[in-house]
Amino acid sequence: MTVTLVLGGARSGKSCYAEGLAHGRKVYIATAQAFDDEMRERIARHRGQRGEGWETVEAPLDLVEAVRVVRGGETVLVDCITVWLGNLMHHERDIGSEVADLCAALKSATADIVIVSNEVGLSIVPENALARRFRDEQGLANQRLAEVADHVVFVAAGLALKLK
Repeated sequence: MTVTLVLGGARSGKSCYAEGLAHGRKVYIATAQAFDDEMRERIARHRGQRGEGWETVEAPLDLVEAVRVVRGGETVLVDCITVWLGNLMHHERDIGSEVADLCAALKSATADIVIVSNEVGLSIVPENALARRFRDEQGLANQRLAEVADHVVFVAAGLALKLK
């Protein structure tokens, strides 16, 4: 089984690229939560763009458990790590421990897994401590995930660059 990490910025085409890697039985693990109308619309639009043939599992916090229960013969798409980290921060969870647990679950997975994550470190340094902490946690999580991934791809302007 393989783990592929797909990195990119907002609206870079990373989710579309990741969806194109799916084969067999397709499971979409969604980390977003709809707290307002705008987010509900985004989720509905994203679901519509994805099309039919996907089983959706919602895991805004318990991503590790959702990954642990995947089965062989599936392609599992996790979209996305960035939203999951924001959820963990909001609920004051131990991000380092959660990411370590996710990496362990990925190493023992029996399905092909594609993970989508934002690269947020390419911009200016955020002006406040919370935003800087988030940027740092995201960068560290991406590094840890890249270590366990078999393949790492960076997407910009809809174009994929294979890093690993």
